[in-house]
Amino acid sequence: MGYLPLGAAFGVLLVTSGLAWWWAPVFSVLIYAGSMEFLAIGLVTGGVGLAQVAATTFFVNFRHVFYGLSFPLLKIRSAVGRLWGVHMLTDEAYALLATKPQHGMTGTRVLATQILCHMYWLTGSTTGALLGAKLGLDAEGLGFALTALFVVLTIDAFRAAPDLPTLVVALACAGLALVVAPGGMLVVALTAFVLVLGAQFALGGRRRGAEARAETTAVPEESPDA
Repeated sequence: MGYLPLGAAFGVLLVTSGLAWWWAPVFSVLIYAGSMEFLAIGLVTGGVGLAQVAATTFFVNFRHVFYGLSFPLLKIRSAVGRLWGVHMLTDEAYALLATKPQHGMTGTRVLATQILCHMYWLTGSTTGALLGAKLGLDAEGLGFALTALFVVLTIDAFRAAPDLPTLVVALACAGLALVVAPGGMLVVALTAFVLVLGAQFALGGRRRGAEARAETTAVPEESPDA
């Protein structure tokens, strides 16, 4: 439901930037990537070249590569459904579906959740654009709505699966990337975070393997009755 006010904020921001209201549903259907849609307003109104638009889109949406590693896309059986599921993969859909137990997850539930999210966003953005065009609403501060939503999603994800060490590592990777490469902060932070998680998983697997080998090779103590 948070997509309704957030989409409305996007719609208002779009029309106050000089674009016609009908661009809101066009952006929402074809782009459908909240943060990139907000950035697309400035790119379109600023006359930015296609190469820069492509590069910006790559860096902003690069996080979806990592989302795909744990998103339950394989629950969807049809190829068309999976392609549509890829297009509708957003931060909110990921937060709603990837943190839930996977044993009871179905392809129908995955697609239904994503479609509802898309409809909420489309409805909110179009309504906000129409209201912004007719009422002349002020868009100052509305860009922060997206940041606020990410904060809420992080809090909810932590409540669903409390893991303080992982949260600290994520914040450390983000802080380091912001210092080392502020222009490509998101890509650097996510890459570093995945490398740390991969190393942690490898070390954990090696440790479990060593423990298993130790148990199988251990000589059982001779019982007193032997």
